[in-house]
Amino acid sequence: MPFIAMNRFRVALGNEAEFEQVWASRDSRLREVPGFVAFHLLRGPAAEDHVLYASHTTWRSREDFENWTRSEAFRAAHRGAGERKPLYIGPPQFEGFDSVQTLLPE
Repeated sequence: MPFIAMNRFRVALGNEAEFEQVWASRDSRLREVPGFVAFHLLRGPAAEDHVLYASHTTWRSREDFENWTRSEAFRAAHRGAGERKPLYIGPPQFEGFDSVQTLLPE
């Protein structure tokens, strides 16, 4: 069953365009990784001091995701991530989900 990996980011108000540009221009290398299915960058609701974003990747399995986190492609994709901290409030919050049901169009 698929595995969903999400990171939530609280992006400080006024930094939304720069945050989105960082993601649009990064060399994620995900397409090269075995088991990678899809990636989405999601913009959520705004609060008083931030806008909620989530990175959302779908993997063929949890094992494929974990293999990616130990790979050179992962290290390369996250190189320099600490330099972007002023864009968001606090560290990203990781959430991993094992799929228990999938519904696809016929």
